[in-house]
Amino acid sequence: TAVPILQELIEKGEEEDACIELLSNILEVLYKTQKVNRIFSAASFSLFSNHLGNYLTKLVNVKKHIQLILERLLHTVNRRVIILDREDTLRTHYVACMAAILSQLDKDHYSSYIKAFPSRPELMDFLMETFILFKDLIGKTVYPSDWMVMNMVQNREFLRAINQFAVTLTEMFLSNSSFELQLWNNYFHLAVAFLTQDSLQLENFSQAKRNSILAKYGDMRATIGACIRDMWYSLGHHKIEFIPGMVGPILEMTLVPEPELRKSTIPIFFDMMLCEYQLTESFSRFEDEILHKLDSEVEGGRGDEQYKQLFESILLSCCRKHPELAKPGENFIALVTGLLERLLDYRAVMNDENKTYSMSCTVNLLNFYKEIDRQAMYIRYLYKLKDLHVSYENYTEGAYTLLLHARLLKWSDEANTAPMQGLHSPSLHTQRQLKEALYNQIINYFDQGKMWEEAIHICKELAEQYESEVFDYEMLSDILQREAKFYEKILKVLRPSPDYFAVGYYGQGFPTFLRNKVFIYRGKEYERREDFEMQLLSPFPNAEKLKSTSPPGQDITDSLGQYIQCFTVQPVEEAKVRVKDRSIPEQITNFYKGNHVQKFSYSRPFKKGPKDPDNEFATMWIERTTFVTAYPLPGILRWFVVTSTTTTIISPLENAIETMMKTNEKITSEVNRHQNDPSLPINPLSMLLNGIVDPAVMGGFAKYETAFFQESYLQEHPEDKGNIEKLKDLIAWQIPLLAEGIRIHGRKVTEDLRPFHERMEQCFVQLRAKVESQYGVREMICFEDRRSGRPRSMAWGANWDQLSHTGERQVLTETTPTPKPALRTSESEDHRNERKENRSSSFFGYRWQDPRQSISDLPEPKDEKQRFSCNISDSSLGSSNKKQLPPRRDSTGAQ
Repeated sequence: TAVPILQELIEKGEEEDACIELLSNILEVLYKTQKVNRIFSAASFSLFSNHLGNYLTKLVNVKKHIQLILERLLHTVNRRVIILDREDTLRTHYVACMAAILSQLDKDHYSSYIKAFPSRPELMDFLMETFILFKDLIGKTVYPSDWMVMNMVQNREFLRAINQFAVTLTEMFLSNSSFELQLWNNYFHLAVAFLTQDSLQLENFSQAKRNSILAKYGDMRATIGACIRDMWYSLGHHKIEFIPGMVGPILEMTLVPEPELRKSTIPIFFDMMLCEYQLTESFSRFEDEILHKLDSEVEGGRGDEQYKQLFESILLSCCRKHPELAKPGENFIALVTGLLERLLDYRAVMNDENKTYSMSCTVNLLNFYKEIDRQAMYIRYLYKLKDLHVSYENYTEGAYTLLLHARLLKWSDEANTAPMQGLHSPSLHTQRQLKEALYNQIINYFDQGKMWEEAIHICKELAEQYESEVFDYEMLSDILQREAKFYEKILKVLRPSPDYFAVGYYGQGFPTFLRNKVFIYRGKEYERREDFEMQLLSPFPNAEKLKSTSPPGQDITDSLGQYIQCFTVQPVEEAKVRVKDRSIPEQITNFYKGNHVQKFSYSRPFKKGPKDPDNEFATMWIERTTFVTAYPLPGILRWFVVTSTTTTIISPLENAIETMMKTNEKITSEVNRHQNDPSLPINPLSMLLNGIVDPAVMGGFAKYETAFFQESYLQEHPEDKGNIEKLKDLIAWQIPLLAEGIRIHGRKVTEDLRPFHERMEQCFVQLRAKVESQYGVREMICFEDRRSGRPRSMAWGANWDQLSHTGERQVLTETTPTPKPALRTSESEDHRNERKENRSSSFFGYRWQDPRQSISDLPEPKDEKQRFSCNISDSSLGSSNKKQLPPRRDSTGAQ
């Protein structure tokens, strides 16, 4: 009579404390009685034969009481657990009563209980309700996590119940006429949730706690895993209804780090592939789902190298047994293992304080998703990368990253199909609206990164849309004003050239994405190499820094340690993007010397041949290593991996030529800077000029003469005749450059430094006489642009590869390689007007005069334009091609 009263009171929610206490007492009495009966059944019947009838009667009565409680109270208690709030303490007591009821049930109880349901729909409702309740209690347990015994008892009883209900599923809900998809689906999700719950992950516990659990309860994951596997295979032709829905839960189960469980459940993936392939001749739905779910599972902490190896070996073995799946299966497995490798690398560094390597792994992943055409995942990682860059104030790289998303969009009113990312307003419904918003954000980032040239390209594209497509002249006015400010900043705001560093990671101790690879890094403004190295080494405190810049041997690359090599490299600008034969301010051309670069060089001097203690130039060879990166810098990263390396040997003579070319270019650059901005301080120019013209450092010319200009050298190296003439020509061309520099210096020098300047002039007179007597006269004629409203400016220089050689008369021209000497004579008014109308800022004409030839013997050129041309910043003369600034790159960074 107590059970019906308890049922009524619990359903009404009345006197619940008393009901729970009474029910607990009843269950405790029944449990103790059952325990005594089990002891009796284990003992010798001969000893207790006279009491046998009494015990059997009690056992039958206990089973009847348990059956009554099961039929009248289990469903009632379950409903009460569902209704009560999670914070209600009564809920915990009801869950304990439910576990106590389940613990006393045997197969007969379950069988009778299932048969007692008056109709099939009511049974199905009970199973659905129970599966959902169990899953909720497993996910959000009512007991604290350190209550190990209570949690394990609950799990043990839940496992028994789940396995009993699985029998009911196969017997009553599997045939074609009775199959219930949602019921089966709830079962699978419950079973996987049970298997993957934290309280069963034994590898997270101490060894003592793990041993205690195994001794008393066993590894329940293996039991439920085997049940899930058997239930899957029992589905037969219904399996296709669970693809792709069950791919995620099965994947979650196989990722549990228990080797035997993995071995028994990974083959389910092949069964899914085979099932879909037999119906559609592909398994694309399965593939899409596992790639999507794998990303979130591994990022959440699941998966390891062992799983990758087991996944590959087990599925390859299965695929090779089915010829029709051999090739597509191998491709799929390679795809998944490649993704797993990148995801594991990403997870290993995603929580590091230094986000440098997180960015690399993020790029590896987004490139992978682009290659396999998974646009949603690709965009997801683009924004992860953008957020990392912005957090480190890498605004240029953040802009290039957003640009990759913008390039996927069209200037159209088509709806956005990809999921929205970032902080973009949900009102951006069309591709045009989203692309415009992205472009404005990109412009802001380029502005913050001082990449105004790139911002201008985006402004132009927006301006074209406003002017010709949407006819929004107000927005056109705004964007043109922004563009104008960027042009102004290019000329007026100081931008230091970035430094570049080559970094090699050698040894097996590094993760795979770094191991035995070389990267080129783009340094930040004014970043010292020491600071850069310190930041580089911080994630690898045990790494050893290599002192040599030579590639390490196999003993280093194959070792288990970590070795880092770091040195500065120089960007190698592409000749095709330079502006030739144009007078262009240095502020414009300097940008392209350190940006949009994909080649970098490192020069290592070494001595070769007999040593000459008095002249190191004669034996100074250069080993020049050129690195080519995967993508131009800057891009979506501040560094890119080196894809190819070449090494060339520079002879002492070629080294001398390069040294002279760089010196001449440096003088030219400094002169142009002072011509364009008279307010610049004079000290750098003073130091540069004095270092060249002072006799104390004049050993440079003498050393070259001793080393290369002797007849004996030419006899031994007849192939160097052209280079010897080129070196002489460079020495000769330095004189007019120095002359212009000293002229500017004299104009700007203060009275305090006048004696210094006069001494420098005296030294230059001697130097000029010596050089012109030996190597001839070179002259540069300047024509300045004095257009009204524009500040005076000039640019001048030489293409050191095309300078005149001794014995030849050559003047470098704009439109033809034919030599046209320039005269130092008064010019006609027509010629002056012609120069005034010239659109370039300033040019210097060049002439070479043989000292034996009189100026009056040289003919007057017919076209004055043909005797002067050059862009000093580009070091280009004599080219007939007028090239524009490099076009905007269609792709930036990793594509």
